[in-house]
Amino acid sequence: MKKLTILVLACIVTPAAFAGSTPGSWRRLAAAPVTPDGYLTSAWTGTQLVVFGRRQITKLDARGAPYVVKSLDVAASYTPATNRWRKLAPLPGPTGAYEGGYSAAWTGKEVLVWGAFDVQAYDPATNRWRRLPHRPGIEAAGGVVVWTGRELIGWGGGCCGDAFSSGVAYSPGTNRWRNLAASPLAGSQVPAGAWTGRELVLFVGNLNPDGKPWPARLARAAAYNPQTNTWRRLAPLPGGTAAKAVWDGREVLVLTAGGALFAYDPGTNAWRRLARFGPAHLGAAVAWTGKRLLVWGGKSAGGFAYDPATNRTATLPKSPLQAREDPAAAWTGRALVVWSGRRLGPGKPFVDGAAFTPATP
Repeated sequence: MKKLTILVLACIVTPAAFAGSTPGSWRRLAAAPVTPDGYLTSAWTGTQLVVFGRRQITKLDARGAPYVVKSLDVAASYTPATNRWRKLAPLPGPTGAYEGGYSAAWTGKEVLVWGAFDVQAYDPATNRWRRLPHRPGIEAAGGVVVWTGRELIGWGGGCCGDAFSSGVAYSPGTNRWRNLAASPLAGSQVPAGAWTGRELVLFVGNLNPDGKPWPARLARAAAYNPQTNTWRRLAPLPGGTAAKAVWDGREVLVLTAGGALFAYDPGTNAWRRLARFGPAHLGAAVAWTGKRLLVWGGKSAGGFAYDPATNRTATLPKSPLQAREDPAAAWTGRALVVWSGRRLGPGKPFVDGAAFTPATP
């Protein structure tokens, strides 16, 4: 068995390494025609941000407390060029209580929306929805979902004490699903991952849903190759639990739950520690511009831009939005668009949004 070599370079960015503020400006988005109560997901089509979520219809009981009587899917598309929204009409989904999340990916033709009991596709050119065939295996919510250029791959997820370590792939060309080969990874309800153009690189935490350590024999990081339907174990993340991951064309940039930023090189199986920002941006919107990593929101209404080429960080200008977790977000090629997201305390999700346009993309 080959011995993995873990290379960790202690290149920690201190506050003195921040290069001031990133030049640019924010503008508010027009009011949206939908108000999802949760389970929000989104996908960027190249011209539109398509958002999808759940809307709950409530009534009051004898004591005046609200309870859910109906739940339904809602969707809309936002066009940054015109600052306009369009209300969409997805196919009828689950109407009762819904425990699970949604994920979405753009194929170049359709937005594929993945839910635990509801999988459908939207074609912006025809404004039509179609239901995908039944997915094999366990009905998993959450997890990582990516588009490879040929298939939609989903891995992990779960709820209610379950954490899955299995995955499936869907081909629009054949309209069929297939099961992925068994992975060496520990299960995860909320894995982090990124598509590199060749592999799906995945990172999971050390603890199971009960808070107990997973067995050492289970990997904490692995890569899946859809061409060969095989996995390879990777060097584990040097510190913390991965929260968000993006591919920058050379390395996978990983933001941990504790606010540390690492870079992983699949070619050398080596890690670099880049920066530490603290846990304020847990649940933030994260996007790669082609040159910089943009991070906004979470437990803070602020954000920052990180440039791997110079290993320097700059704060984003003040946003007109309140702090929020897991907003719908996309890099349009010119701006970071952020919409909705969960409140940090009690209350319904936000329904406002804004776009940040850097002076130099």
